[in-house]
Amino acid sequence: MTEIGKYFLFLGHLFTNRESFKTYYNLVMEECVSIGLGSVFLVALVSTFMGAVTTVQTAYNMVSDLIPDYVISQVAREMIVLELAPTIIAVIFAGKVGSSMASGLGTMRITEQIDALEVMGINSISYLVLPKIIASLLMYPMLVIIAGVCAMVGGYFAGTMTGVITPNDYIYGLRSGYNEFTVTFALIKSVAFAFLVSSISSYKGYNTQGGALEVGVSSTKAVTSSVIAVLVSDYLLAQLLLGK
Repeated sequence: MTEIGKYFLFLGHLFTNRESFKTYYNLVMEECVSIGLGSVFLVALVSTFMGAVTTVQTAYNMVSDLIPDYVISQVAREMIVLELAPTIIAVIFAGKVGSSMASGLGTMRITEQIDALEVMGINSISYLVLPKIIASLLMYPMLVIIAGVCAMVGGYFAGTMTGVITPNDYIYGLRSGYNEFTVTFALIKSVAFAFLVSSISSYKGYNTQGGALEVGVSSTKAVTSSVIAVLVSDYLLAQLLLGK
């Protein structure tokens, strides 16, 4: 409970004694390039193979001849959009971006750069952390969209090249029974996950105490806490928005 209280107090300091809009704009753009462009290749690679594996394994489990082939891509679409694209990529996002945020802020803490900002009268939490959170909220939903598209393309090539489904059946399955709310739900989850990963990782890194060894410990704790928060919020959002 003490850690949770400190975390919410940490979030409260994000909006006090803020800098000028131009300052935040430049910082947010730098973070967007680092977070977004720096993660596109990894996200595209992982999601492509994720979609391919999902399609092949779904086809493997379709043991009845009474089930039409287009159901393979239909099931793969639901798995990708509802769960795999936003949640699995969030775990990767926590491991790559979250650990980078924590280690960067932790290094600034032990080298007294954060103390120097405070001495100059700058709110270090708002100056250092708020741009990271805003950039994550902007870029992670885009990464989820890219992941969903790449996963479906990967499933298309895996399914058609192995002969488990024809191209026409795959496209028909993607369109069959399409519910627009699934995409909306995935984007809602992506915003929540982006906030949790960026804020928790920044909190762990900002409160690093000790030396270089503790920076690695903070980075590890940041990834662990972020993944747990993502999984818990994933269930809560599913229960809230999809439960009957």
